[in-house]
Amino acid sequence: MASRRAATSLLTRASAPAPLPFRAALPAARLASRPYSSLRVQQTREASVLLSPSRQQKQLSIRAPRCATAVARRACYSTESAEKPSKIWDFEAVRKLAASPDKSVVLVDVREPHELQETGKIPGAVNIPITSAADSFHITDAEFEDRFGRARPPRDAEVVFYCRAGVRCRAAAGLARDAGWTKVGEYPGSWLEWVEKGGEVEK
Repeated sequence: MASRRAATSLLTRASAPAPLPFRAALPAARLASRPYSSLRVQQTREASVLLSPSRQQKQLSIRAPRCATAVARRACYSTESAEKPSKIWDFEAVRKLAASPDKSVVLVDVREPHELQETGKIPGAVNIPITSAADSFHITDAEFEDRFGRARPPRDAEVVFYCRAGVRCRAAAGLARDAGWTKVGEYPGSWLEWVEKGGEVEK
């Protein structure tokens, strides 16, 4: 009976697969306990290395300060190169200018000519359409005079732009600054606010 049990035990051990070494079995057990999607393969010169989420997080934390420094540096450069903002004019300021014109301040209506024909304009304003003549502040003085039949506002004058609803006047102010005008203003309320508040209209 004892010899039969010993023989059965030997046969059982012989048919069982050989156990893996501890170091080889441990990674397999870890891999089995995690979904494959939580692991990333990084190619190296020698072989492919599996990086666990903890190692990935560690590498990200090492790279983060460099990224933050680069973003901060770009933000600093953007602030230094930012353009000087336009002076904002409200209804009362524009009304006083229309009632008592100042030779050093030019009020510019940047709507299209047909819009002025339909609605009129703020008294004393000159028309320089920003949509159909966007290069008006970049061409020469002679070209401007040939195009509009009048002199262009001088570069040392303050130019105040308005349109219908405040969108085109902002674009015109940016173009004027880019062309060399330093005293630039905007009337954000523009024509809609002017009419709503009962501003005088010049036909």
